Amino acid sequence: MLPRFKIEAAMGVLKKLEIKKKSQKAEDKNLSFRVFDLTVGNLKEYTQPHKKDHFCIIVMESGSLKIHIEEKIHLLKAGKISVIFPEQVSFVSAVSDSLKGKIILFEEILFCSDILKNELSTYNVNLSTQLNCTILSPEDLKQSLHTISIIQKIYQHPSLIKKEQARFHIKIFLLGLIESVHGLHPILHKDTADKPIYVRFKKLLNEHYKQHRTVQYYAEELAVSTKKLNSITKKHCSETAIQAIHNRILIEIKRQLMFSDLSHKEIAFDLGFNSPSALNKFVKAKLKETPTELQQELAQMYNG
Repeated sequence: MLPRFKIEAAMGVLKKLEIKKKSQKAEDKNLSFRVFDLTVGNLKEYTQPHKKDHFCIIVMESGSLKIHIEEKIHLLKAGKISVIFPEQVSFVSAVSDSLKGKIILFEEILFCSDILKNELSTYNVNLSTQLNCTILSPEDLKQSLHTISIIQKIYQHPSLIKKEQARFHIKIFLLGLIESVHGLHPILHKDTADKPIYVRFKKLLNEHYKQHRTVQYYAEELAVSTKKLNSITKKHCSETAIQAIHNRILIEIKRQLMFSDLSHKEIAFDLGFNSPSALNKFVKAKLKETPTELQQELAQMYNG
């Protein structure tokens, strides 16, 4: 069991990295993106748990490192790419000496274009976790690095027109990544009649999981029966609707236990439980451990 002071240190207020403060030259104050070489020096501020107000993409050409995102750990090596979304808690460790690659930072507005937000709505189901670690084929990696080199040249010598070109290239790069993930999930590749219902369910769940945690509520909002909703969720994510609801709540419990300074009582009421004992019972039933034990386990993961 961890000493209390170590738990409190791990649970302390996280530093939030801002893209406007990540600058290497005067022009950066007017740019919504950055491109850096992947070096030990440029990773220095990423070695402690933190959040970002922007997207961060790490592209590996050689070497290796571990990227910790929320409660998961991913090993990045040659050919792998990690996309860290705004507000995701992350840090890097086990950085090798033979490191080579790129770091791309950009503001959220670049990602939330009409094309990416609307036309590709089916991609956005669990997109933030699917893109945390993905691998490209040698051909796709070569093309991605070529695109990144164009973006980096623009970053080094920006102009009004070139900045717009960079935005275009970043979107193309993102679309390529999304397409690579898309191929790993064949059920979303097919335009089935019930796919829009599943997408709407996941969006509703992300919006209302704190207030509503019954299958009946979401079924009524989607104008389908509970049996139909369960059938749809099983087909698309191999879990029932209630399992999806509970898993979404568990993600937030872990996040708050790890990175907020809220008491268990405050977490319980924030997440719609009527008492700390109800939160305790829920975590115990799902994970076979108490919130305190879970917190210690997570603190050990993030505090070594």
